[in-house]
Amino acid sequence: MAALSLQQARDAVEVALRSAGANAAMAEATARALVLAEAQGLGSHGLSRVAQYATHLRNGRVNGDALPTLRRAKGGAALIDAHEGLAFAACEMAVGEAIARARDCGISVAGVADSHHCGVVVDHLRAVAEAGMVGLGFANSPAAMPAAGGRHPVFGTNPVAAVFPRRDAEPLMIDLSLSEVARGKLMVAAKQGQPIPPGWALDRSGQPTTDPKAGLEGSMLPIGAASSPKGAMLALVVELLVTALIGAQFGFEASSFFEDAGNRPRIGQAFIVIDPGALAGSASYLDRIEVLVAEMLRDEGVRLPGARREARRRRAEAEGIEVPDALLAQWRASS
Repeated sequence: MAALSLQQARDAVEVALRSAGANAAMAEATARALVLAEAQGLGSHGLSRVAQYATHLRNGRVNGDALPTLRRAKGGAALIDAHEGLAFAACEMAVGEAIARARDCGISVAGVADSHHCGVVVDHLRAVAEAGMVGLGFANSPAAMPAAGGRHPVFGTNPVAAVFPRRDAEPLMIDLSLSEVARGKLMVAAKQGQPIPPGWALDRSGQPTTDPKAGLEGSMLPIGAASSPKGAMLALVVELLVTALIGAQFGFEASSFFEDAGNRPRIGQAFIVIDPGALAGSASYLDRIEVLVAEMLRDEGVRLPGARREARRRRAEAEGIEVPDALLAQWRASS
């Protein structure tokens, strides 16, 4: 294991992505996002993605020359075109647009079309909390889950995220996949040769499996699939929000992120930003959220969403992160 500061890790990831064909802006934004995820202990969305992204760049699944642009705007709405590049620079642009428009309109929505995997969705909303606003984030992904009552993959794991700023405290940061677990956890289990718990995935024939490789070849199960169609219904809502409204591809139209070859996924992301000052007022909002937090914390053992990952991030900023020697060697060999 090599101990690297976060800046050293960002530099190494940036070099690897530039060598694979990413332009400077794309490589820098992606490196920041992947190292931030790793610092929070979210390995499935962290450094393990570098090789995947680099392979997609080399194989033409990502346009390494892409620079995001504003395709369309009207009032509180804006549409960003990622031009089939990696998603992170485009998402940064979308969130910036949404914050600016929410200041003027009270609420805004910014979509990203023709995009790629966007990592930890709530991390894109950090700037929203810093601006004193409430943020919601949504994304689709290549098909991995069946519709309610179905057997073949139609929807992605379609994450949902939210950020709620607080007065003199870290924001509440909520981020969840609509599958029982994130698909990246199967990827990590497959690499480690570990089984997965029952209820996470189905194999190609639609049968339950504890083999992560079979699950990756089959489909993920939506949240609560054993007793309710609610998870699949929520996945449908997200799918429509980030595709039909924005002009991105459906999950079943996109090749899996876990395939080296395939099409450019051209999926979508959407960010909604709300200015509390346009509703009850910022002071009232901040007062009320603390009343709720205090009530939640009356019970011993309650953990506020985002608290654990923020503690890990602060520790990583002070102590750095450990990167496997094999991973560093892989990056250096490809650069």
